[in-house]
Amino acid sequence: MSLEELLLRYRFVAYRVAYRLLGNEADALDAVQDGFVNALTHMARFRAESSFKTWLLRVVSNAAMDLGRRRRRHDQRAIDCPQWDDLGLMDAHSPPPGLALDRADLRRQLDCAISQLPESQRQTFVLHADGGLTYQEIADVQGISIGTVMSRLFYARQRLKILLADQVLR
Repeated sequence: MSLEELLLRYRFVAYRVAYRLLGNEADALDAVQDGFVNALTHMARFRAESSFKTWLLRVVSNAAMDLGRRRRRHDQRAIDCPQWDDLGLMDAHSPPPGLALDRADLRRQLDCAISQLPESQRQTFVLHADGGLTYQEIADVQGISIGTVMSRLFYARQRLKILLADQVLR
């Protein structure tokens, strides 16, 4: 398989990972582009100790995290996370919040909750949920043990439960 075919095969998963890490379409596209350029530039570093997908997602997620850190230094504004009542969903005659939300609203709330996770938990969660990587692949990507992957995923899920429950129960 050619390099071009590999990049075409993984462009969507790379974008999903970058988007989840950054929460912004333009930044995600920049991170994917940076990641793909880095992957092409440093192809000699790919040792086939893991799958190409795992290695590429590591390069793309690192590019996304670097871009996110640079952007945060330049833009210290808080993340704008709408509250349920800001969306006009808490009217007394409205159906329960779970019925009133459409997919876009739910996606926005989930993206906001994910953005509030600590960086290490967010990256681990995104690589698993959006990147489709196994625990072992995540451990390889991040240079951590499987136990640490499991711990980060556990605490990320617990935090997301709390963040999303607070939104639904308002």
